[in-house]
Amino acid sequence: MKQKRYFLSEADLPKQWYNIQADMIHKPMPLLNPVTKQPMKAEDLYPIFAKELCHQELNQTDRWIEIPEKVREMYTYYRSTPLVRATGLEKALDTPAHIYFKNESVSPVGSHKLNSALAQAYYCKMEGVTNVTTETGAGQWGTALSYAASLFGLEAAVYQVKISYEQKPYRRSMMQVFGAQVTPSPSMSTRAGKDILTVNPNYQGSLGTAISEAVELARMTPGCKYTLGSVMSHVSLHQTVIGLEAEKQMEMAEEYPDIVIACFGGGSNFGGISFPFMRHNILEGKKTKFIAAEPASCPKLTRGKFEYDFGDESGYTPLLPMFTLGHKFAPANIHAGGLRYHGAGVIVSQLLKDGYMEGVDIPQTESFGAGCLFAKAEGIIPAPESCHAIAATIREALKCKESGESKTILFNLSGHGLVDMSAYDQYLAGNITDFTLSDEDIRKSLGEADSPNQ
Repeated sequence: MKQKRYFLSEADLPKQWYNIQADMIHKPMPLLNPVTKQPMKAEDLYPIFAKELCHQELNQTDRWIEIPEKVREMYTYYRSTPLVRATGLEKALDTPAHIYFKNESVSPVGSHKLNSALAQAYYCKMEGVTNVTTETGAGQWGTALSYAASLFGLEAAVYQVKISYEQKPYRRSMMQVFGAQVTPSPSMSTRAGKDILTVNPNYQGSLGTAISEAVELARMTPGCKYTLGSVMSHVSLHQTVIGLEAEKQMEMAEEYPDIVIACFGGGSNFGGISFPFMRHNILEGKKTKFIAAEPASCPKLTRGKFEYDFGDESGYTPLLPMFTLGHKFAPANIHAGGLRYHGAGVIVSQLLKDGYMEGVDIPQTESFGAGCLFAKAEGIIPAPESCHAIAATIREALKCKESGESKTILFNLSGHGLVDMSAYDQYLAGNITDFTLSDEDIRKSLGEADSPNQ
């Protein structure tokens, strides 16, 4: 019988995070101060983030960053996560491809997001911070941060995108169980929220809006720092435990991936599984193919423009060099709430420019169809976000079936969908639709951006 799952002992867990910036031939362009348009230093970010996170964000020289002992101890609550040979999916597709997935859904909060939440909460606690704020789309990150904050005795305030707040009540409940205050965004509790609702009273929200509210609250509250679950470089850094574990586990399986796939919102889980393998492409000339699967309704990688743009809707954040649809972009109300973000992280954006990876866009109905097939084949109901990675994996596996090639495919199952069943109900009832963007829609969105192009 073929081995199905591969685990690492606690002694073999990563002791360091991998910083791909140190190995990139073309370093990411600097973050800019939105007022002066000058490159930002770590201390310029101190009012928003914990100091150590600011230095990690801008670190382009140190390849390896030590994981604090307390964070490593908490990782052992659920790591290593299993590497699984998807034999059921292979059989269902009748493909010669060997398909593996890293199962991040087994964490206490059901997704990969806890890997960075624990680190960010730790650094905030060590700095004497008492309160943390954040945004969340589908609720995976908000849940992870709420749990991590409770472990370190921090008060957490979460702004959840309004449409997800309404679509996913149990995500909201999970955050509240962990002690967080959860507010649907946009709200009347911040100036950013009030301004948006004044213009559009029925606006169902976006991650950009929720970020604006969370950043504003952090700036206005003594002893408070902002945290976030994707986009920024230090978040992808923390997530590299996924790929570093997967490297060792693939060795146990005596295979190496020809293709690595993950869903894509801002880039955290994609970077987490991809960057450790991508370093071998950069340094050793390996030819692994890296695919980021985004929603067709929010296609910043495949149809966006590379320019300096804000990370939030109201323009509170630094200017980020990234592929973007414009920070005023209003995404469609798809059920993969964690992927409804207008821009890509700066590291991923540079890697895309340099040809080390590619993006594919997946229609919503295709993603749910892939998720249902995976559930039948492997017994795990995936989060709507993860369904995009599964759909891209199925595309590649079927290409192997056509060509007869036996490629090895690795994808990240970033979270389970057990609190997303209302979305599956709608899919099974035939009430899920696809959203398409015209070129005019994208041009209009980018034309509304008031940040300088570069």
